[in-house]
Amino acid sequence: MSAQPGGTDVDAGTSDARRNWIALRTIARREVVRILRIWGQTLVPPAITMTLYFLIFGGLIGSRVGQMDGIRYMDFIVPGLVMMAVIQNSYGNISSSFFGAKFGRHVEELLVSPMPSWVILGGYVSGAVLRGLLVGIIVLCIAMLFTTVRIPHPLVTLSTVLLGAVIFSLAGFLNAVFARKFDDIAIVPTFILTPLTYLGGVFYSVKLLPPWAEAATHANPIFYMVNAFRYGLLGVSDVPLWIAYVLMLGFVVVLGGLGLWLLNRGVGLRS
Repeated sequence: MSAQPGGTDVDAGTSDARRNWIALRTIARREVVRILRIWGQTLVPPAITMTLYFLIFGGLIGSRVGQMDGIRYMDFIVPGLVMMAVIQNSYGNISSSFFGAKFGRHVEELLVSPMPSWVILGGYVSGAVLRGLLVGIIVLCIAMLFTTVRIPHPLVTLSTVLLGAVIFSLAGFLNAVFARKFDDIAIVPTFILTPLTYLGGVFYSVKLLPPWAEAATHANPIFYMVNAFRYGLLGVSDVPLWIAYVLMLGFVVVLGGLGLWLLNRGVGLRS
């Protein structure tokens, strides 16, 4: 029998796809093993911190606040606390993991390998997203001890938390690329990420703010993520849902493209 025309090209394409899949799965699995191996550092601290938030803000302060936007205060803060945990842990996982690989010169082995840049980025992002989702599930389970969690819009809930985790995984990757020492990893979460999260409507409705503060809050991207997730869990939001999705998808495209460009150019990675 004669060989099919172009058969070699088809076989080569299949081989490349299989090789890329194996590489992607290997990087992601290494990240997952790392997360589970040090679960006392990756999963337990967020659970303890969020439990304190529920006890102090939801239980003690919430009993005095009463309702927020017609919703019991304990219920109101659940989406914000879950999203805050997802954001912080997705960002922290990839920034520390990738910078550790860069610091230890392990990343150079990835750069000289035949795997494309999107496989490297996708593997690290997958691990960071998984950690964010695991912590989010843990926080949601903790919330069930204090209130009844209902999910009227499951697709909105799942898509929002996934997009949020991807966005801040990519942002953490950029932080790791430009960081020169371990102290640089903590600068962005401390001075940028934490303030934006607290001012993103986690503990209050934007309707309570004066006009100038309300306008400033609308310039905070985390505000849109928190409200989209709140809509998924509670069915209420301070912003139109479509604006939140356009913003989140835009961040994924821009940050993902920038991450791939930096990998291709080797910026901050090649000595």
